[in-house]
Amino acid sequence: MSRECCGPDEPARAEGEALAQTPLELRPLTPWWRDRLLLLPAVSGVALVVGFVAGRLGADAVATVVEVLGLAAGAWTFVPGALRSLARGRLGVGLLMTIAAVGAVALGRVAEAAALAFLFSVAEALEERAMQRAEHGLRALLALLPDTADVERAGEVVAIPSAQLRRGDVLLVGAGARIGTDGVVLDGRSSLDTSPVTGESIPVPVEAGDEVAAGSVNGSGTLRVRATADGRDNSLTQIVRLVEEAHARKGQRARLADRIARPLVPTVLVLAGLVAAAGLLTDDPGLWLERALVVLVAASPCAMAIAVPVTVISAIGAASRLGVVITSGEAFEQLGTVRTVALDKTGTLTRNEPTVVAVSVAPEADGTDEDAVVALAAALEASSTHPLADAVRTAAQARGPVGAATGVEEQPGHGVSGFVDGRAARVGSDRWVDPGRLRDAADAMASEGMSVLVVEREGAVIGVIGVRDELRPEAPEAVAMLRDLGVGVVMLTGDDRRTAAALGRDAGIDDVRAELLPADKARAVEAGAGLGPVAMIGDGINDAPALAGAAVGIAMGATGSAAAVESADVAFTGHDLRQIPLALAHARRGRRIMTGNIGLALAIIVVLVPLSLAGVLGLAQVVLVHEAAEVLVILNGLRAARVRRRTDAGTEVREPRPATSLTA
Repeated sequence: MSRECCGPDEPARAEGEALAQTPLELRPLTPWWRDRLLLLPAVSGVALVVGFVAGRLGADAVATVVEVLGLAAGAWTFVPGALRSLARGRLGVGLLMTIAAVGAVALGRVAEAAALAFLFSVAEALEERAMQRAEHGLRALLALLPDTADVERAGEVVAIPSAQLRRGDVLLVGAGARIGTDGVVLDGRSSLDTSPVTGESIPVPVEAGDEVAAGSVNGSGTLRVRATADGRDNSLTQIVRLVEEAHARKGQRARLADRIARPLVPTVLVLAGLVAAAGLLTDDPGLWLERALVVLVAASPCAMAIAVPVTVISAIGAASRLGVVITSGEAFEQLGTVRTVALDKTGTLTRNEPTVVAVSVAPEADGTDEDAVVALAAALEASSTHPLADAVRTAAQARGPVGAATGVEEQPGHGVSGFVDGRAARVGSDRWVDPGRLRDAADAMASEGMSVLVVEREGAVIGVIGVRDELRPEAPEAVAMLRDLGVGVVMLTGDDRRTAAALGRDAGIDDVRAELLPADKARAVEAGAGLGPVAMIGDGINDAPALAGAAVGIAMGATGSAAAVESADVAFTGHDLRQIPLALAHARRGRRIMTGNIGLALAIIVVLVPLSLAGVLGLAQVVLVHEAAEVLVILNGLRAARVRRRTDAGTEVREPRPATSLTA
């Protein structure tokens, strides 16, 4: 409550900047019996009990002294913070409690003032403990990094602390060892268990040239890995830092709670003042002054101030275990409202690894076989940076030798022309090179989701090549899980209509928008927002406008471009798309918990204030009910730390609702 009710000592922005510059480390969570936060409340509670017993035994002087001690111990946890906030012009719940305690003492109700201080200090200590527990659970991710890493130095392998790893170091990762930082495999072949980081249960095969992430567990092989990030600044530490910075930024409902609590504090002060002033006109002003103090406590928005922060911290930290990094509380809340998900095709629904899957040779091309068609195309595409060219080169290398091309000219958006073995040749799309008699074969390839390359030699078509970026194997199940959640699914892609339609059909997506420019994607997302919040999932530079314009932009962080990641509100660091529906369900559950917390906090105030004015409840009863409500709100918020993981047997996703679409 000191941070949320009374206001932080420093601005949240400064806190976020400090987090970005502070080296991350995992500190053990102090056992509750040794936690200094609980020391003063414990002293206050013991003194309260001793005072009560002494009073019963007739030792009134001893009881008073002990009760004053208990009051001082409990008040020390919130009075200094309340006074500091007041000096900065901020009114908080701590100030209301301070005024109530001082007023109770002035009326000779020292025991009730001590009880108020004790219960308020206990609730404050429990909140602080809950915050620490949630933050510790997040930082526990750092335990995935090994204490030491084996590094090659001057021809020898030496063990150094993982925090001292630097970019360019060569790590030797043995079987079963954790990888100390991000890197690229130089030698070796193995499989990596990334489930601790991304939540994915299936090991990922890796070999030379593949990227590996910090915290992954190596399988049975031995790998030599060149570090691409420092030990203190890798993908895992960045996840922790991003989430901790998100804690400093409050979501829409946190701001709603603040908007309610901020005017409520001065309103409570005015209401209590009016009750006390009205009491001066009666025969028993002392009675009404006491009721004014009770009203002051009853209307305090303690639970309101902590209703959201504990939930947000717990939920965002838990989402990281699904491989989902949420950059702010607002993004988390928006994630829980999503009604439509727009998916990019390449690199999101597909693996972004185009491969040659079909080759058709023209009947009149005597002496030419499939290998020759692929080799000719590869010779022309030798220096091209187009993804399809890379697929052709890879296929040709597996089939046999590839000749050299001269006079190569690339026609952007069309293809490549040049000379191979002194003979003019072209390779390009079927819109640039007419497939002629192979038109039916080209159309059949396109209908199966392939991109078609037509190969021509000396003006005659000799073959067509079908290249396809294969659908992620889990994509259809992920789409089905989204539909079970009542979320509409649409594909937005710049690819050919026939290719997109085929892939959409395989993935189970009915609403497919193809041949879109980046601006078209952004407009489609904007149009869909009129039917409910839209989440855009993409990985490329061309997805950045749509990611920025969506209610929630989700970047495929593991493979996405920097522009896509920076434009997004959420980064998906895993590879298994089935984690995203689980993250949506997790956000919905967290949002329900926040709503319940805010409703409970308001209900407590609505019920207690009239009962206090009527004299039904005294100061001790109101304090007890209020602080019990705070404890309940904290415990309820901590439930958001639980996350439902996908299992090999599948995960049931509840809350079925009618699905929506961008065109519904």
